[in-house]
This record gives sequence, C-alpha cells and structure tokens, in this order.
Amino acid sequence: MSRALPSKIPRPRERDSRPADELGDRTRGYNERVRYLIALLALAGLIDSWMALRIHNQDPAQAPPCAVTANFDCGAVNHSKYAVLPPISFDEDPATSKKVHVPVALLGLIGYALIGVIALLPKVPHRSFVLLQLAEGGFAFAAFLSFLEEYVLQKWCIYCLWSAGFITAIMLVAFASLVVDSRKRRKAGA
Repeated sequence: MSRALPSKIPRPRERDSRPADELGDRTRGYNERVRYLIALLALAGLIDSWMALRIHNQDPAQAPPCAVTANFDCGAVNHSKYAVLPPISFDEDPATSKKVHVPVALLGLIGYALIGVIALLPKVPHRSFVLLQLAEGGFAFAAFLSFLEEYVLQKWCIYCLWSAGFITAIMLVAFASLVVDSRKRRKAGA
C-alpha cells in the first residue's frame, strides 16, 4: 500500500536557471537593504559635509562649536590653505586672487549627493561597481586629507573624521554588495 506524501512537505529545490536580476525575493531584498543603507550613510555624510562647509564659511574670528581642544579644532582646519582646491599658495592673497578655490567640504557635499542619488535610482547598470568606485575615490581623498591634518596642520577636524568614517562604511558596504552580486551571477550562470 503506497501512501502519497502530504503536500506540506517541501520538495528539494531545483537549481534556478533565471538570470541573476530575476532571482528570488531574498536577494532582491538584500539589494534593496544595501541600497537604502548606502543612501542613509550618504545622507549622514551630506549633513556632515554641510556642517563642515558652514564652519568654512564662518568668520575665522568666531570660535567654531567644534574647537574642543588644541588638537581638535575644525575651525583651524576648515580655514587653512588646504581647505580649498587647489590649495592657496603661500604667496597668494585670497582677497585679490582671481583663482577659483572650491571648498573641500563642497566637494564632499557633491560626492555624497552623487552616491546617494545613484544608490536610490531604480535602474543603474553595475550599481555596486559604480558605488564602489565613487567610494574608493572619496576614501583616497579622505585619507589624503587625514594625512594633511596629522602631519602638516597637526590639528584634527571632527567633521572630517566623521566624513572619513562615513565614506569608509559606504566603501565596505559597496564592496560587500559587489561580492554578493558577483556570487549571485556566478551561481545563475553555472
């Protein structure tokens, strides 16, 4: 006498032959969470860069709210000659110079906004790779600015350190997302 198996017992899953973009909800949910996490980190970096830009545009005679100790003074860092690109040369008078100097904090605003927009757009080809490349560029620039803070200015900016943390987190999340995407494509292609 043979008995039929109850319908509630799950059957072994067969290999899915759909393309990587059409794989199950679990991976799609992961990608959505990663996108929103990167967008949230970019928003935090955007706010942080705005605060640094506010200090940059503040009168240097005023005491910035982040001048906590002699070593942690974001006012000194954000009013230094390295707070703009290209840096102000030693013989240049900023009042009479015709060079355009872009504040570094404004570049941070633009970079974080770009990362956030790319993370939130619905269809971006190779999103993980693009976000990783942008984050790597931002990380390299933040590392260079941290080098200047430590060895040239010998002062630290709290906003700059937070920004370095945000861009590092974005880079690590984008890297993890790229690894997951490549494994997903490899499984779908095998």
